[in-house]
Amino acid sequence: MPSRTKFALVPLILGLVLAAQPALSSGGGGGGGGAMPSESGPQYDPVAEYRKGAEAYQAKDYKNAAKAFQHVIEVVPSHAPAQYLLASSYIGLGDYKKARKPLEAAVKADPTMLDAQRDLGVTYARLGDAPKAQTQRDKIIALKTACAATCPQAAQIDAALADIDAVLAGAPPQALAPTRAISTLASIDATYVQAVSLINEGRFDPAIALLQDALWSAGPHPDLMTYLGFANRKLHRYDIAKAWYGEALAVAPNHRGAIEYYGELKLELGDRSGALEHLARLEKLCGFGCQQVEELKGQIAGDRASAL
Repeated sequence: MPSRTKFALVPLILGLVLAAQPALSSGGGGGGGGAMPSESGPQYDPVAEYRKGAEAYQAKDYKNAAKAFQHVIEVVPSHAPAQYLLASSYIGLGDYKKARKPLEAAVKADPTMLDAQRDLGVTYARLGDAPKAQTQRDKIIALKTACAATCPQAAQIDAALADIDAVLAGAPPQALAPTRAISTLASIDATYVQAVSLINEGRFDPAIALLQDALWSAGPHPDLMTYLGFANRKLHRYDIAKAWYGEALAVAPNHRGAIEYYGELKLELGDRSGALEHLARLEKLCGFGCQQVEELKGQIAGDRASAL
C-alpha cells in the first residue's frame, strides 16, 4: 500500500483497462463537483474505447476512430486528447463541419494544445468563417510573441500560421495530423513511473506535464487523472484538482483513491460534512480495514482535534 508520502509504482497493464477498483490504493485523487458520483459505471469503458480509437486512427480507419472517440467524450467530455482526435478523425473523413465542435472543446479544455489551435483555425477558414479563422490566427500569433522564436514550439507555431494563411488565401487544406505521436505501451509505462517518482520528490509541475503526456496514449485512465488531481491539490490549484478528480470518478465511480482524496480536499477547504460524506461512501465500498477509510478517518479526526 502506498504511504502518505510515497506512492506505489503500479505499471499500466497491457490494454490499459483497469476495473473500477484500480491498483492505486490510497493514491491521488478525490472527486469532482458537488454531488457524489453514482455507483453505476459508464456505458462504455472510455480507456478501452480510447485505445480502440487510437488503433483505428493510426490505421487511418477514421470512421471507426471517430466512433470510439465519441464514446470516450460521452463519459469524459473535457478529455482534450479525445476531443482533438475525434475532430482529427472527422478531418480525415473530410468533414470539417463535424470537426468544429470537438476542436472548440479541445481548445477550451487545453488552451496550450497547438495542434487543436491550428486545426480549429483551418476548420473555420475551410467552412468560410474568415473572422473566426482570423481570431484563431491571432491567438497563435500571441503564442508566437510569447515564444519569441526561442521556445521548442517555434517552428510548429510558424507552420500552424502558414496552414491557416494558406486556407484563408483559398488554397485547399493540407493533410493535418497531430504533431505528437501516440506512444507505445512501453513508453507509457516509463512515463507513468517517472511521474510517480517526481510526485514522491515533491516535483509536482514536472509530474503534471508527464501525466498529461501519458493521457495522450493511455486515454482517460482514472489512476493518471487521480495523480493529476493530487499533484494540483498539493500546489493549491483546488479547482483544477476537483476537475481531475471528477474525471477520474466519471470513468471509475468507485475509485477508492479518488474518493478518499476528494474527501481530503473537502477537508482542506473547510467542508467537514463533505469529507464525512466521502468517508461514508468509502465505508460502504470497502468497510473495516480498508486503507482509504483509515486514512480519511485519520485526517478528519486530526482536523477535529486541531479545531478544539
